[in-house]
Order: sequence, then structure tokens, then C-alpha cells
Amino acid sequence: MDNFYTFKFNHTPALQALIDGQSDSIDYYYARTELFNLSLMADYDQLVCLATLTAIDKHWYQIETARKVLRQLGGRALLADEVGLGKTIEAGLILSEYLARGMIQSILVLTPASLVSQWQLELSEKFNIDTITTDSDARQQNTEEFWTEHPRIIASLNTAKSPKHYPHVTARSWDLVIVDEAHHLKNRSTLNWKLVNALNKRFILMLTATPVQNSLVELFNLLTLLKPGLLKTEAAFKKEYVSSSNGRVPKNPEKLRQLMREVMVRNTRSLVDVQLPKRFATTITVTPSPSEQKLYQDLTQFLRDQDENLDKFSRTNLLMRAGSSSRALTESLKNLAKRLPSDELKTLTRRAAKIKQVEKAKALVDLLKQSSQKTIVFTTHKATSAYLAETLLDEGIPFAEFLGDMSLKQKDAAIDAFRERVSVLLASETGGEGRNIQFANSIVNYDLPWNPMKIEQRIGRIHRIGQTQDVFIFNFCLKDSIEEYILRILHDKINMFELVVGEIETILGNVDDDFDFSELVMSIWLKHQSLPSVSAAFDQLADDLLKAKDKYQSTQELESQIFGADFEA
Repeated sequence: MDNFYTFKFNHTPALQALIDGQSDSIDYYYARTELFNLSLMADYDQLVCLATLTAIDKHWYQIETARKVLRQLGGRALLADEVGLGKTIEAGLILSEYLARGMIQSILVLTPASLVSQWQLELSEKFNIDTITTDSDARQQNTEEFWTEHPRIIASLNTAKSPKHYPHVTARSWDLVIVDEAHHLKNRSTLNWKLVNALNKRFILMLTATPVQNSLVELFNLLTLLKPGLLKTEAAFKKEYVSSSNGRVPKNPEKLRQLMREVMVRNTRSLVDVQLPKRFATTITVTPSPSEQKLYQDLTQFLRDQDENLDKFSRTNLLMRAGSSSRALTESLKNLAKRLPSDELKTLTRRAAKIKQVEKAKALVDLLKQSSQKTIVFTTHKATSAYLAETLLDEGIPFAEFLGDMSLKQKDAAIDAFRERVSVLLASETGGEGRNIQFANSIVNYDLPWNPMKIEQRIGRIHRIGQTQDVFIFNFCLKDSIEEYILRILHDKINMFELVVGEIETILGNVDDDFDFSELVMSIWLKHQSLPSVSAAFDQLADDLLKAKDKYQSTQELESQIFGADFEA
């Protein structure tokens, strides 16, 4: 009951009357009932936030993890579930529970730069928690005000540790700090570790599927951030718990595990019995028409020539749209021509506008006519989605649309139509987010994201707990396009689609702390002029990813030695 008095309640009239000594028997009954419910809240026997969270699947082990962190670990924990089990959901549950009880106000989430927007979106859509991020314009205006005036911030770890921001982020107090991809704190000599150690924090959650990658000292460094002194000094830790010169073989493992249980939860797939159906991926490489192929080649050369005049976003956007549809490309070329006058740009725009039929769309129609499966067709660009809608109508293929700018009522109607009447759902990037659509078992990545995690998020809409059928994934690409090379790496080289959901993210993280897959493939594509040169560079990237995959598998073997199966919720 110690936490009872830290809550902030709005007393009901019955409870206030009891406090004032003025209640009659009915008021007394209701007041005692309310006090009983509040006592349950104080003991965390119930998570009071659950009733308000309707956009997430609430799995028992995630709820038990939240309760364990709240009740036993005092809000300072390493969440080390195996990949794909939802550490982000567990952190969100703990965060929501503290907010529901009025126990925290200020929140700081530290994450790799590539995950900042994803965290903001998930906290907003799944937990109804509004935040500001270090990607915001507000950060650019006044650094000190950004860190002092906003109570809930999601920050890139690299931004927070920079000389400009470090003094401000460490100067204030934080009620709750969440560190995603916490294995980036494994080395105490790095600024990453020093930043988190310097934070004035009441509660802290650190999330990683790989708490140990190279040696047991990494585990010592992580747990010291959570509970300083738990493992004493590094020298004492090595003497007591490390038996090999390379630091990978544990000594006194049972004693070490007992200490780790004070700060760590690690659920495994075997424990929670997550048995998902198989998934099968197919690459559909479409030969473009001569005009499409020549346009793609000339646009690529234009982007190479304009490297200094065009920002990274514009280059990426144009090339992605070129692989999507001529209509999407035309739209972007017109917008670019308004701020970058160029005869060559005007010529490319006219050529794109003349292409009325897209070979990829023909291939999609052929696929859908041969299939009787419930199929979600993912697009990235509105113009492409509109073009496909016209194409499907012309071909007599019934479909529903689920687009980001539709109202909630329209989205509900689209899902109902997809479930009951039509076999195709034409969906934008957010299609089906937070909704039960496991009745579908086929996905078409018509526009292929260059970020592998986004591909996984799409697959995760249907390949998740509750799916009873095998899942089929069709990845479309144009021959000799950047997407074809991306699929050669992800599908052919590292077998991404055979991995457990979440593993690709860990593998990419093993390449380098600042590794950005989409930026690197774009750089390779524009840097190399000939197809043999492009192929060689992509082969080198594939080799680097295979080494990262081997490192990940080696880490799994080490962790099985250290942890066993003793850290479940």
C-alpha cells in the first residue's frame, strides 16, 4: 500500500463523504467498494490502463511482464524478450499504467534515429500518448526550451548525447526513461552509456533482445545502469562470474541468474507458445516497357548528375516513385520543376506523363485473377493507389480501399467489406494498423519499402498470433531497378522472409550502430554507373549482412548458455 498515497485521485462524492465522516449506509458501501478497488490498484493486481487500450492485442505474458516490473522490480528493468514478442508493447503498458495512476509526468524515450518516428506513432496510435520528438521543428528553434518545456520527449540517442544537447537532457529530472535497442549501451566508455548513466531518472526501462553480444562484461555494464552496485565492481564481477579469458563463459551461473532476476525479464517463444503458420515469399520481377525502362535509366542518370543540387529526400522520393508508377513519378517531377528549373526535368516530366499503362499493374491484375485468397495490396503513393483503383475497376476485380486520410467510419466499412464481400484490399502504408485482419493470408508489396522493418510491419498485419493459415507474400519489382537489388539481398542472400519477425532489425543493428539500410542502397545505386559495378557493390553489402547474421546467431548461442529459461514473467 506504499504507493497508494502517491496517486492523484478525483474523489467521488461517496468517498469524500467517508473522508469527511458524513456518509450514510449507502454512501459508506460505495465508498468502501471504491477503497477496495483502489487498494487493488496500489498492489498492481490489476492494470487499470487496460480498459482504455483498444488498439493493441493484450497477450498474457506482456501483461504479466508489466505487473512484474511494477510490483517486483520497482520500475527499473531490462526487458530482454526474444525478438518478435513485443517489448515495445510491454514498455507501453508500463508507461500507460504509471500515467493512469498519476505516478509520472515527465517521459524520455531514447532510441536509434531510424526508430524515432515509429515510437511516436506507436505511442500515439496504440496508447493514446502524445509526444514531441527531436525531429520536430521546435528542437531547431531553442535547444534549452525544447528540453525543459516538453514533458514527453522521444529523442534520437545520437542527438541527445551530442555536445549541444547533452547538458540540457542531463540537467532536468525524468520520471521515466525508456531506452530502446539498449545493447548500444554495452560499453561503459561510450557516450551512449555515459549519457544514460548521467540522467536523473526515477524509473528506467531498457529494451534489447540481445543483452549480451560479445562478453559478459556487456551485461555488467547494462545492469549497472539499472541498479548500481548490484554486481559490485567490474573486477569483482569478472572474478565471481566469468571463467574464460574471452569473457564469454559464465562461472557460478545460478548465482548470476539469481541476481539478474532482480532487474531482468526475458520471455521466450517456447515459453509463451507462439506458434505461427509458415510464410512463403515470392519475388515477381516485371520487365518494364521500353519507354518505362528508358525513363528509369535517364532519371537515374539525372539524379547522379544533380547530386549536389538535390537533397536526399528528393532523390529517394523520385526513384521510389519511378519504381511505383508513371503517374506517381509525374506528380513529383512537376513539383520538383517548380523549385528547380531545368529543361531536362521538363522533358522527363513530359515523358512520364505519356506513359498510360504500367507493366507492374498488368502483372498485379494477372496475379489477382489467379488467386482466391484474401489479399492486401500495399502501395506507398496516393497517385499509384488511385491508378490501381482505376485499373482494378476496369478489369472487373472487386476491391475495398483503406487509405490513411479516410475517416474512422470509412476505414471500418473498408475492413468489413474486405472481410465479408471482396477479396482485395488496396491499402496505404498504415493499412489495417491495430485491426484484426488475420482472416487475410496474402500480401502484395506492390511498392516495396527500402526499409526492411517497414516490410516486416506490413507482413505483421496478418502474420501474427491468431493467424491460422499459411501466409503468402508477393514482392513486386521492375527488372534492373533498385528494388530488384534490394530483394536479391533481403530474399535471396539473407532469407529475410524465413526469419522470425524482429530478427532482421537485430541483424541490421549488428552491422553498425549508425547503419541505415535505405540510405546505403541509395548511395550504392547513384555512385556506380554500370550494372556490373552496381552488382558488385550490392554483393559486398550482402556479405556484410551475412556476417551480421552470423554474429546474431552466435549471440543467440551465448545467451542460451547464460540465461537458460529462468527469466520469464
